[in-house]
Amino acid sequence: MNVQVTETALIRPSTPPFTEDHALLLSHLDNDHSLNVTFRYLRAYVNSNTSDRNPFQVISSAISTALHHYYPLAGSLHRASNGRYELFCQVDQSLPLVNASADCTLESVNYLDDPDMNSVEQLVPDPSPEETLVNPCILQLTVFKCGGFTLGAAIHNALCDGLGATQFFCLAADLARGVDQVKFQPVWDRAALLGPRNPPKVEGPVRDFLSLEKGFNPYKQNIGHVVRECFYVEDECLDQLKALLSEQSGLSLTTFEILGAYIWRAKVQASKIPGDETVKFSYLMNIRKLVKPPLPAGYWGNGCVAIYAKVSAKDLIEQPLWKTAELIKKSKSNSSDEYVRSFIDLQELHYEEGITAGKGVSGFTDWRHLGHSAVDFGWGGPVTVLPLSSNFLGSMEPCFFLPYSSSNTGKNKGFKVLVSLRESAMPAFREEMEKFSRKEFSRL
Repeated sequence: MNVQVTETALIRPSTPPFTEDHALLLSHLDNDHSLNVTFRYLRAYVNSNTSDRNPFQVISSAISTALHHYYPLAGSLHRASNGRYELFCQVDQSLPLVNASADCTLESVNYLDDPDMNSVEQLVPDPSPEETLVNPCILQLTVFKCGGFTLGAAIHNALCDGLGATQFFCLAADLARGVDQVKFQPVWDRAALLGPRNPPKVEGPVRDFLSLEKGFNPYKQNIGHVVRECFYVEDECLDQLKALLSEQSGLSLTTFEILGAYIWRAKVQASKIPGDETVKFSYLMNIRKLVKPPLPAGYWGNGCVAIYAKVSAKDLIEQPLWKTAELIKKSKSNSSDEYVRSFIDLQELHYEEGITAGKGVSGFTDWRHLGHSAVDFGWGGPVTVLPLSSNFLGSMEPCFFLPYSSSNTGKNKGFKVLVSLRESAMPAFREEMEKFSRKEFSRL
């Protein structure tokens, strides 16, 4: 697959949303050190429509109209004197939209269901650290020879989380289909809605997982070259493992807990992490309805907080798998308004001292039920959604649970996992996933 860039259009709001330059404050969650990354992903669309609708014209126009409501996406990030980001918005600001074409059909690359990860990099902008501050949101629309297309996004996590970005894309998609009613009026007011208490106080288990280490950057650890690979999870294998662990533990365990425990152990073992090191399992908790009072429906900033489970590498590898699944399950009990408020207050008190979960973090995210199908620009929902980021949740080796491509009717009983892992560990990890596929569950 070869991708050719035609132009980079600067998309401005269809009508000016303001008349004077101004700065917008971000929340302490937006400024979390572990979110100081640009998140990159794409949606792939099949175009079976014989009309003359041009995807670039349709989508660029819809984004322009949506930007009237979500104009901060076209702003720029600046560091304030306290080291935190703030968003600067200027009159006549714009959002870059790259127009590109691919020399193959989507079908020939299996609708990007299990793509060559090096080739697919061409479909999503990859801005430098400097460029991503000037343009924290950059989009790319790539049209394939079949008429299908991908919409790639590179969005700095300080602007919003995945749910917030999807809220913007859903509005743009509705506008593209002729729906001109805004479902949720976008709400900013981030510093007030998720600001620290007065006085700030840190209680609960937050300090059990986070420490202060000024200058430590979780995304600059020397773990060697990181590679990505997709693995398929069949329902039959998962159901058998779930039945075995439930019988051993007497617990009702979820797919996320069971498969997360299996993959976490396999990654740590394959990476040959010393037994006395503490390793952490990290995932995001949606706090929009958890906090008191709940966040408004139109809130589109970062509305998630990281939750952790931790154990020594030796115990993780040697203990029964159900104990690890139970550990992940029990970590969910930390989900509370107090945990969130303590997390925010910790950011208020110690931000400049470097708040971190440290090394040995493995991030997990479940994308199977996030409503991506609602992002329909008039050609139907995306057939494939694919994240490309290797830096996420304080981890350089994240794992995503993803649905199969809806165009791949041959694989509809299960889902896939996209695993990032240091290259030296991938062969041994692959063996563990092959054992899973063969239902070799003798060592649990």
